[in-house]
Amino acid sequence: MSDLALRIGTRGSALALAQSGRVGDAVAALTGCAVELVRIRTEGDVNRGPLATIGGTGVFVTAVRAALLAGEVDIVVHSFKDLPTAPAEGIALAAVPLREDPADALCARDGLTLDALPRGASVGTGSPRRAAQLRARRPDLTVHSIRGNVDTRLGLAHNGTVDAVVLASAGLARLGRSDAITERFGADVMLPAPAQGALAVEGRLGETAWYIDALHRIDDVAGRAAAVAERGVLVGLEAGCSAPVAALGTVSEGILNLRARVVAVDGSAQLDATATGRLGGDVEAADLGRRLAAELLGLGAAGILGP
Repeated sequence: MSDLALRIGTRGSALALAQSGRVGDAVAALTGCAVELVRIRTEGDVNRGPLATIGGTGVFVTAVRAALLAGEVDIVVHSFKDLPTAPAEGIALAAVPLREDPADALCARDGLTLDALPRGASVGTGSPRRAAQLRARRPDLTVHSIRGNVDTRLGLAHNGTVDAVVLASAGLARLGRSDAITERFGADVMLPAPAQGALAVEGRLGETAWYIDALHRIDDVAGRAAAVAERGVLVGLEAGCSAPVAALGTVSEGILNLRARVVAVDGSAQLDATATGRLGGDVEAADLGRRLAAELLGLGAAGILGP
């Protein structure tokens, strides 16, 4: 066993700890190092208001990145979909490990699917994107804005506060709660958030420490390209990570296929578009996303997204 120790900055939620622990286990397996998970409290953990009104999912990021830049931790691990799209000064995307299932999932009472939910049923989600797509598919549903950790949200369906909740399949899998899923949504029903299911491992820009090679080795080239392209759609639309914008990239035989969707908040309008490009690095992937965003804007996406 190496006497080196890797300090990983992370939020303190069960899901964040599970995700950071996976990265730590992967690096430890490659290097023999010890791993310390350093819990960091963020604005998103303190302020329980709706994400859309307190700054979007980026409120979970600032304090964690500050600890990285201050040298209090060596790397930080985020849900990639939670990162602001603007570059962070002094910080580099060091790795995107193999991606978990990016799909959204319904967790409903009595094993119900979306189509089987009774008319007027209540569904909880904290995501404007999920809410918009739910309304587009089932305008009769009552969609409630909810927050809380995975167990808290599942409990709302279990105790009858709502009939169902929508969560990320990836988070449920990482917590060993996939048994709660009553329907996994295909992309035709609900396209996921850009980079959903992917983790982002960040380090200090220009860092050459002993653990950098291990981070390169856990970086999944195809999954990284797909996630970066999906986030490029957000950049091109000038939309935040809480906007009702969805995207999904897949890679096959060296070709990156990208699909994106813009949905009106009330579900009354929806635009879909696709693009393809050769598998390349971050620059090429992001450019593909921006080009697809330009196509969506040409189709009227700005009018759907609103001011």
